[in-house]
Amino acid sequence: QLQPVESGGGLVEPGGSLRLSCAVRGFAHDLYVVAWFRQAPGKEREGVASMSSGGGSTYYADSVKGRFSIFRNFAKNTWDLQMNRLMPEDAAIYYCAAGDPGYGERWRRADLYDYWGQGTQVTVSE
Repeated sequence: QLQPVESGGGLVEPGGSLRLSCAVRGFAHDLYVVAWFRQAPGKEREGVASMSSGGGSTYYADSVKGRFSIFRNFAKNTWDLQMNRLMPEDAAIYYCAAGDPGYGERWRRADLYDYWGQGTQVTVSE
């Protein structure tokens, strides 16, 4: 049983930066992918970025490419999401997910992840 735990959300002005962290607690024998999703009010949950647990392949939503970066923080043993040049449309609850969604574009499918964190709020406003 795995338990992702997110931290690092908050309020930031447009153009600012935030870093989210995800600690995945529990036995990780079958952990293959850690991903960040987000959900804004009235919208579906969407995949933001993912990384294989070994720190290899990374994937990003088109809307965040060049601004967000997912990486393994070995010092903290977390999977971090560095978010730069934030825009109001980035505001959402951000969730960390862990599991084995399969290859390629399957990382975007929230239904393929077994383990979810409780979410952390990101607000982008003046």
